[in-house]
Amino acid sequence: MLKRNYHTHTPRCQHAEGREEEYVRAAIRAGFAVLGFSDHTPWPYRSGFVSGMRMRLDQFADYKRTVLDLRAKYAGQIEIPLGLECEAFPEYTEWLRDFKAEHLDYILLGNHYDYTDEGDHRRFYPAGGFYFGRCTRADAVIRYGERTLAGMATGLYDYIAHPDLFMNTYPEFDADCRAVSRDLCQAAKALNMPLEFNLLGADRSEANFIHGFEGYPCPGFWEIAAETGCRAIIGYDAHRPDFLTRDDLYDDAREALKVLEMEVVEKLELGKGR
Repeated sequence: MLKRNYHTHTPRCQHAEGREEEYVRAAIRAGFAVLGFSDHTPWPYRSGFVSGMRMRLDQFADYKRTVLDLRAKYAGQIEIPLGLECEAFPEYTEWLRDFKAEHLDYILLGNHYDYTDEGDHRRFYPAGGFYFGRCTRADAVIRYGERTLAGMATGLYDYIAHPDLFMNTYPEFDADCRAVSRDLCQAAKALNMPLEFNLLGADRSEANFIHGFEGYPCPGFWEIAAETGCRAIIGYDAHRPDFLTRDDLYDDAREALKVLEMEVVEKLELGKGR
Protein backbone atom coordinates (compact mmCIF):
# COMPACT_ATOMS: atom_id res chain seq x y z
CA MET A 1 0.00 0.00 0.00
CA LEU A 2 1.38 3.40 -0.97
CA LYS A 3 1.69 5.63 2.07
CA ARG A 4 0.77 9.28 2.34
CA ASN A 5 1.83 11.80 4.96
CA TYR A 6 0.66 15.38 5.30
CA HIS A 7 2.46 16.20 8.55
CA THR A 8 6.12 17.03 7.88
CA HIS A 9 8.28 19.74 9.45
CA THR A 10 11.45 21.58 8.44
CA PRO A 11 14.34 23.11 10.42
CA ARG A 12 12.61 26.50 10.23
CA CYS A 13 10.48 25.48 13.22
CA GLN A 14 13.71 25.34 15.29
CA HIS A 15 13.11 21.82 16.57
CA ALA A 16 13.38 19.72 13.40
CA GLU A 17 16.42 18.63 11.42
CA GLY A 18 17.32 17.72 7.86
CA ARG A 19 16.90 19.46 4.51
CA GLU A 20 13.55 19.29 2.75
CA GLU A 21 15.01 17.24 -0.09
CA GLU A 22 16.23 14.66 2.42
CA TYR A 23 12.62 14.20 3.57
CA VAL A 24 11.48 13.80 -0.03
CA ARG A 25 14.14 11.22 -0.86
CA ALA A 26 13.41 9.30 2.34
CA ALA A 27 9.70 9.29 1.48
CA ILE A 28 10.33 7.99 -2.04
CA ARG A 29 12.57 5.21 -0.71
CA ALA A 30 9.89 4.29 1.84
CA GLY A 31 7.18 4.02 -0.81
CA PHE A 32 5.19 7.21 -0.25
CA ALA A 33 2.80 8.53 -2.90
CA VAL A 34 2.37 11.88 -1.13
CA LEU A 35 4.59 13.88 1.20
CA GLY A 36 2.95 17.09 2.41
CA PHE A 37 5.02 19.71 4.19
CA SER A 38 3.15 21.39 7.05
CA ASP A 39 5.66 23.24 9.19
CA HIS A 40 4.53 25.28 12.19
CA THR A 41 2.86 28.39 10.87
CA PRO A 42 4.37 31.84 11.20
CA TRP A 43 2.05 34.48 12.66
CA PRO A 44 2.01 38.25 12.10
CA TYR A 45 2.41 38.89 15.84
CA ARG A 46 1.16 42.37 16.67
CA SER A 47 3.14 42.30 19.91
CA GLY A 48 6.46 41.72 18.15
CA PHE A 49 6.77 38.34 19.88
CA VAL A 50 9.41 35.98 18.45
CA SER A 51 8.49 32.31 18.84
CA GLY A 52 11.03 29.64 19.61
CA MET A 53 9.01 26.83 17.98
CA ARG A 54 7.94 28.06 14.55
CA MET A 55 9.26 29.81 11.47
CA ARG A 56 9.25 33.58 11.24
CA LEU A 57 6.94 35.24 8.74
CA ASP A 58 9.94 36.47 6.74
CA GLN A 59 11.00 32.83 6.27
CA PHE A 60 7.77 31.73 4.62
CA ALA A 61 8.73 32.82 1.09
CA ASP A 62 11.79 30.56 1.18
CA TYR A 63 9.72 27.71 2.64
CA LYS A 64 7.16 28.03 -0.17
CA ARG A 65 9.80 28.35 -2.89
CA THR A 66 11.73 25.31 -1.61
CA VAL A 67 8.64 23.08 -1.48
CA LEU A 68 7.41 24.16 -4.91
CA ASP A 69 10.86 23.60 -6.43
CA LEU A 70 10.91 20.08 -4.97
CA ARG A 71 7.39 19.48 -6.28
CA ALA A 72 8.60 20.30 -9.79
CA LYS A 73 11.86 18.34 -9.45
CA TYR A 74 10.19 15.14 -8.26
CA ALA A 75 7.01 15.36 -10.36
CA GLY A 76 5.98 11.90 -11.45
CA GLN A 77 7.69 10.29 -8.46
CA ILE A 78 5.78 11.78 -5.54
CA GLU A 79 3.16 14.46 -4.86
CA ILE A 80 4.35 17.30 -2.62
CA PRO A 81 1.53 19.59 -1.43
CA LEU A 82 2.29 22.76 0.54
CA GLY A 83 0.68 23.28 3.92
CA LEU A 84 1.11 24.56 7.46
CA GLU A 85 0.24 23.29 10.93
CA CYS A 86 -1.71 26.06 12.64
CA GLU A 87 -3.35 26.79 15.96
CA ALA A 88 -6.79 28.35 16.34
CA PHE A 89 -5.77 31.89 17.34
CA PRO A 90 -8.94 34.02 17.07
CA GLU A 91 -7.02 37.27 16.71
CA TYR A 92 -5.37 35.97 13.54
CA THR A 93 -8.16 33.85 12.01
CA GLU A 94 -8.99 36.20 9.16
CA TRP A 95 -5.30 36.69 8.40
CA LEU A 96 -4.93 32.91 8.19
CA ARG A 97 -7.97 32.61 5.94
CA ASP A 98 -6.48 35.06 3.45
CA PHE A 99 -2.99 33.55 3.77
CA LYS A 100 -4.27 30.05 3.05
CA ALA A 101 -6.24 31.18 0.01
CA GLU A 102 -3.17 32.92 -1.44
CA HIS A 103 -0.43 30.42 -0.64
CA LEU A 104 -1.45 26.99 0.65
CA ASP A 105 -2.91 23.69 -0.47
CA TYR A 106 -4.06 22.75 3.04
CA ILE A 107 -3.65 23.48 6.75
CA LEU A 108 -3.74 21.23 9.81
CA LEU A 109 -5.31 22.23 13.10
CA GLY A 110 -2.51 21.52 15.57
CA ASN A 111 -3.83 23.34 18.62
CA HIS A 112 -0.72 23.68 20.77
CA TYR A 113 -1.40 27.00 22.54
CA ASP A 114 -4.37 28.73 24.11
CA TYR A 115 -5.61 31.80 22.22
CA THR A 116 -2.07 32.82 21.21
CA ASP A 117 1.43 31.80 22.22
CA GLU A 118 2.32 35.39 23.08
CA GLY A 119 2.56 35.03 26.83
CA ASP A 120 3.85 33.13 29.82
CA HIS A 121 3.93 29.46 28.73
CA ARG A 122 4.58 28.16 32.24
CA ARG A 123 1.11 28.52 33.68
CA PHE A 124 -2.50 28.34 32.61
CA TYR A 125 -4.45 31.54 32.19
CA PRO A 126 -7.43 32.34 29.95
CA ALA A 127 -5.77 35.18 27.99
CA GLY A 128 -3.39 32.79 26.25
CA GLY A 129 0.11 31.43 26.20
CA PHE A 130 -0.54 28.06 27.85
CA TYR A 131 0.85 25.00 26.04
CA PHE A 132 -1.83 22.33 25.80
CA GLY A 133 0.74 19.55 25.80
CA ARG A 134 1.29 20.27 29.50
CA CYS A 135 -2.26 19.91 30.78
CA THR A 136 -2.38 18.79 34.42
CA ARG A 137 -5.75 20.24 35.49
CA ALA A 138 -9.31 19.78 34.29
CA ASP A 139 -9.75 23.46 33.41
CA ALA A 140 -6.83 23.23 30.97
CA VAL A 141 -8.32 20.16 29.28
CA ILE A 142 -11.71 21.87 29.03
CA ARG A 143 -10.04 24.96 27.60
CA TYR A 144 -8.28 22.81 25.00
CA GLY A 145 -11.64 21.41 23.96
CA GLU A 146 -13.24 24.85 23.72
CA ARG A 147 -10.42 26.35 21.67
CA THR A 148 -10.18 23.34 19.35
CA LEU A 149 -13.94 23.32 18.74
CA ALA A 150 -13.77 27.02 17.92
CA GLY A 151 -11.02 26.36 15.41
CA MET A 152 -12.97 23.53 13.79
CA ALA A 153 -16.00 25.79 13.44
CA THR A 154 -14.06 28.27 11.25
CA GLY A 155 -14.06 25.79 8.37
CA LEU A 156 -10.42 26.59 7.66
CA TYR A 157 -8.72 23.36 8.61
CA ASP A 158 -8.40 20.15 6.62
CA TYR A 159 -7.83 17.82 9.54
CA ILE A 160 -7.05 17.83 13.26
CA ALA A 161 -3.45 16.98 14.17
CA HIS A 162 -2.88 15.03 17.41
CA PRO A 163 -6.43 15.72 18.69
CA ASP A 164 -5.55 13.99 21.98
CA LEU A 165 -2.50 16.20 22.70
CA PHE A 166 -4.09 17.17 26.03
CA MET A 167 -3.23 13.68 27.34
CA ASN A 168 0.53 14.26 27.03
CA THR A 169 0.96 15.04 30.73
CA TYR A 170 -2.55 14.57 32.10
CA PRO A 171 -2.60 11.99 34.92
CA GLU A 172 -5.56 9.85 33.76
CA PHE A 173 -8.28 9.63 31.15
CA ASP A 174 -11.00 10.80 33.51
CA ALA A 175 -14.57 12.05 33.13
CA ASP A 176 -13.43 15.50 31.97
CA CYS A 177 -11.19 13.94 29.31
CA ARG A 178 -14.04 11.71 28.16
CA ALA A 179 -16.42 14.68 27.91
CA VAL A 180 -13.94 16.75 25.91
CA SER A 181 -13.17 13.78 23.67
CA ARG A 182 -16.86 13.19 22.97
CA ASP A 183 -17.38 16.85 22.08
CA LEU A 184 -14.38 16.88 19.71
CA CYS A 185 -15.32 13.59 18.08
CA GLN A 186 -18.96 14.57 17.60
CA ALA A 187 -17.88 17.82 15.96
CA ALA A 188 -15.35 16.01 13.76
CA LYS A 189 -18.05 13.56 12.68
CA ALA A 190 -20.50 16.36 11.89
CA LEU A 191 -17.87 18.30 9.93
CA ASN A 192 -16.42 15.17 8.28
CA MET A 193 -12.96 16.18 9.53
CA PRO A 194 -10.37 13.40 9.88
CA LEU A 195 -8.63 12.92 13.22
CA GLU A 196 -4.90 12.27 13.11
CA PHE A 197 -3.40 9.16 14.65
CA ASN A 198 -0.04 10.74 15.41
CA LEU A 199 3.03 8.55 14.96
CA LEU A 200 5.46 10.89 16.71
CA GLY A 201 3.37 10.53 19.85
CA ALA A 202 3.17 6.78 19.27
CA ASP A 203 6.96 6.51 19.34
CA ARG A 204 7.53 6.07 23.07
CA SER A 205 11.29 6.37 22.56
CA GLU A 206 10.97 9.97 21.39
CA ALA A 207 12.09 12.82 23.65
CA ASN A 208 8.63 14.41 23.40
CA PHE A 209 7.09 11.40 25.20
CA ILE A 210 7.00 11.97 28.94
CA HIS A 211 7.26 8.69 30.81
CA GLY A 212 4.77 8.12 33.58
CA PHE A 213 1.86 9.50 31.55
CA GLU A 214 -0.46 7.83 29.07
CA GLY A 215 0.49 10.26 26.32
CA TYR A 216 -1.02 10.21 22.86
CA PRO A 217 -2.42 8.49 20.86
CA CYS A 218 -4.65 7.82 23.87
CA PRO A 219 -6.66 4.56 23.73
CA GLY A 220 -9.64 6.10 25.55
CA PHE A 221 -9.85 8.95 23.04
CA TRP A 222 -9.68 6.60 20.07
CA GLU A 223 -12.33 4.29 21.48
CA ILE A 224 -14.67 7.29 21.62
CA ALA A 225 -13.65 8.32 18.10
CA ALA A 226 -14.47 4.85 16.84
CA GLU A 227 -17.83 4.74 18.66
CA THR A 228 -18.70 8.14 17.19
CA GLY A 229 -17.92 7.00 13.66
CA CYS A 230 -15.05 9.41 13.03
CA ARG A 231 -12.53 8.96 10.25
CA ALA A 232 -8.82 8.64 11.02
CA ILE A 233 -5.75 9.76 9.11
CA ILE A 234 -2.21 8.62 9.93
CA GLY A 235 0.29 11.44 10.39
CA TYR A 236 4.00 10.94 10.91
CA ASP A 237 4.60 14.42 12.38
CA ALA A 238 8.11 13.97 10.99
CA HIS A 239 10.82 16.18 12.47
CA ARG A 240 13.71 14.34 10.78
CA PRO A 241 13.91 12.48 7.46
CA ASP A 242 14.59 8.99 8.81
CA PHE A 243 11.36 9.04 10.82
CA LEU A 244 9.52 8.52 7.54
CA THR A 245 11.07 5.05 7.34
CA ARG A 246 9.45 3.87 10.60
CA ASP A 247 7.28 1.15 9.07
CA ASP A 248 6.84 -0.39 12.51
CA LEU A 249 4.93 2.63 13.79
CA TYR A 250 2.86 2.85 10.60
CA ASP A 251 1.98 -0.85 10.69
CA ASP A 252 1.03 -0.68 14.37
CA ALA A 253 -1.21 2.31 13.67
CA ARG A 254 -2.95 0.50 10.81
CA GLU A 255 -3.54 -2.50 13.05
CA ALA A 256 -4.87 -0.39 15.94
CA LEU A 257 -7.32 1.40 13.63
CA LYS A 258 -8.35 -1.91 12.06
CA VAL A 259 -9.17 -3.32 15.50
CA LEU A 260 -11.23 -0.20 16.19
CA GLU A 261 -12.96 -0.68 12.81
CA MET A 262 -12.26 2.94 11.88
CA GLU A 263 -12.23 4.24 8.34
CA VAL A 264 -8.73 5.45 7.44
CA VAL A 265 -8.46 8.40 5.07
CA GLU A 266 -5.86 7.42 2.48
CA LYS A 267 -5.73 10.70 0.56
CA LEU A 268 -6.60 14.15 1.81
CA GLU A 269 -8.98 16.29 -0.23
CA LEU A 270 -6.67 19.28 -0.50
CA GLY A 271 -8.16 22.68 0.17
CA LYS A 272 -11.47 21.29 1.41
CA GLY A 273 -11.28 23.45 4.55
CA ARG A 274 -11.63 27.11 3.63
